[in-house]
Amino acid sequence: MLSSFTGIQRFPRCINRRLLASFAYTKPSLANDPATHSTPLDITDEQRAALDSALRVDQAGEVAANWIYYGQHFILGKQPVTGPLIQEMWEQEKKHLAVMDKMQLQHRVRPTILMDFAKIGGFGLGAATALMGKEAAMACTEAVETVIGEHYDDQLKEMESLPSAHPSVPLLKEVVKEFRDDELEHLDIAVVNHAQRAPGHALLSTVIGAGCKVAIELCKRF
Repeated sequence: MLSSFTGIQRFPRCINRRLLASFAYTKPSLANDPATHSTPLDITDEQRAALDSALRVDQAGEVAANWIYYGQHFILGKQPVTGPLIQEMWEQEKKHLAVMDKMQLQHRVRPTILMDFAKIGGFGLGAATALMGKEAAMACTEAVETVIGEHYDDQLKEMESLPSAHPSVPLLKEVVKEFRDDELEHLDIAVVNHAQRAPGHALLSTVIGAGCKVAIELCKRF
């Protein structure tokens, strides 16, 4: 079922926000929880490398997403319908980034050396598609979130190898699931707000999606 407000269409979320995994990182009452302030030490080198790679690319992805929405909002922020919609999705990405920053420190992960490229590329992509029109901006969101949703699904499968005995591991998986669902909600919002009406939609989606996949692989390694 779709709901609308000032012309914006969105899918309602039937989620009790008190149960969101990310609250473990945002509620002061949980500040000293081992699940949010320690990392598993009794894991193999391969498992540690997988954990480091996952968090490094996820943090970089959230940085890029924030700058994409920044670029879109810079161009379309004053539009009465599209502006608030972009702002709403951007606010979610800001929360994602704040949580990923904490998880990166918690698990002692080196950030990607490509962070500046993520910022510049994200802003450029967001602004460029917004200049093409609101439909192209939504097509950008659709393409990016399609890749990110698939990436999070693959990541959850890879995380099955991590030992669940340490309290941070189950929480990590739940945070990834939560963020995946948020990204897929953004995808749905983009589609119902006419992403597929963008000029050259198929080509635009293919190019943006391919770029996202390359960026993911680079950030995993560097």
